[in-house]
Amino acid sequence: MASGYLAIQRCNFPRDGSGIGGIEKPIMPDQELAWTQEIVPLRNWLNKQPHLPHDVEDVLLHRFYLSCHKSLERAKRTMDLFFTMRSSTPDLFCKRDPCSAEIRKVFEITDMLPLPTRTKDNYNVFIYRLREPDLDMFSFLDAVKTFFMLIDTRLTEEHDIPSGEIPIFDAANVSLKFVGKVNLSVLRKYMMYTQEAVPVRLKQVHVINSPSYIGKIFALCKPFLKNEVAKLIKFHEPNSETLYTDIPKDILPEEYGGACGSVDQIKRYWIKRMEAKRNWFLENDKNWFVEESLRPANCRDEKIEKIRDLPGSFRSLALD
Repeated sequence: MASGYLAIQRCNFPRDGSGIGGIEKPIMPDQELAWTQEIVPLRNWLNKQPHLPHDVEDVLLHRFYLSCHKSLERAKRTMDLFFTMRSSTPDLFCKRDPCSAEIRKVFEITDMLPLPTRTKDNYNVFIYRLREPDLDMFSFLDAVKTFFMLIDTRLTEEHDIPSGEIPIFDAANVSLKFVGKVNLSVLRKYMMYTQEAVPVRLKQVHVINSPSYIGKIFALCKPFLKNEVAKLIKFHEPNSETLYTDIPKDILPEEYGGACGSVDQIKRYWIKRMEAKRNWFLENDKNWFVEESLRPANCRDEKIEKIRDLPGSFRSLALD
């Protein structure tokens, strides 16, 4: 344990829990004042919206502002979609207890972890993978719910906002059996929420250890991918080193040839961060609720209609 702890420390993983997903740079008073002033118009607008929640962290407002390239109007639309989608999908954003058996099971069979060190361009790197190929205990809905809880932890606590995000999907243990575990309704909501509502800037997407049948699995997501996102995706064959062209090897976990501690050590850190935020999650279910009956006529968004009345499990995909 001692050697693992030192490995984490060498990668600047803060021992007090700050700097989630990356190195937390100190924020100077004048910089903090400037950020506060930038979000004043957004805060004023939010407080005048009768249908939206008003108890929203400043850091989250600033994320919306920056991710929308400092466009106030775009930030307003994105924020409305962010909260509306959450209220419209209670299966993913209600009863979120990080100490529940369902969430703990997700962490037993999957790895989801923001890495402790960012790239030289200040991009945060996030790794996703199935720990075991046996999917009998895998719940797609619970996995997506857990992933969104991890996102919320970062969105509301990471004050040193990264300049971009780079997800890495490790497909080593993904078989065609995975297709039968996917719920199409949940997948569609996941794709829409992550591409259009979450205040981040996606810079690259990597799929490593891609099996020969990755195209069949990719077919699940392709109908819901925006063209600009699809262009960011790179596939890497097993045992190749092409990933290191874009991602410095040293910022990866030991299992991937890096020097930032093991996957289990980094994941344990994140589990503790989520569990420490338990009260926030339990209260947030009702605090961030959208009251549709109070929505002004000029705040209607057709995108919301796309996530309603979707089919259930996607269990009959043709794989020819």
